[in-house]
Amino acid sequence: MWFYYALLSALFAAFTAIFAKMGVSNINSNLATGIRTIVILVIVWSIVFVKGEAKEIGSLSRINIIFLVLSGVATGLSWLFYFKALQIGNVSQVAAVDKLSVAIAIILAVLFFKETLTLKTILGALLIISGTILFALK
Repeated sequence: MWFYYALLSALFAAFTAIFAKMGVSNINSNLATGIRTIVILVIVWSIVFVKGEAKEIGSLSRINIIFLVLSGVATGLSWLFYFKALQIGNVSQVAAVDKLSVAIAIILAVLFFKETLTLKTILGALLIISGTILFALK
């Protein structure tokens, strides 16, 4: 089931790049990120409230909160840089370089979570890195 969610994530990430490129033309990329963030905020909190999941806030541990805040900071910085890159670069190149995050996440997962590195994972990461280099070159 996770695979279908991941595929939907990839599909919507692709649309995000296309729509964002159209949206950042002739405006400040930080303003564009701010507008996008408000939309996401409204959508996600609407889902949380409609599904009755807001009551779970009280069960969050200090560690949950710290790491969710850190994740939010990392996401915000990622979006700010992504929108700026989209504003001045080609979607195909920016999106490809952005997907280098997959290879970086694999490395961090091995370091922090002791996930097993298989030959398949190593080859996949190397292909992503190689593809990123190819897309980044003009």
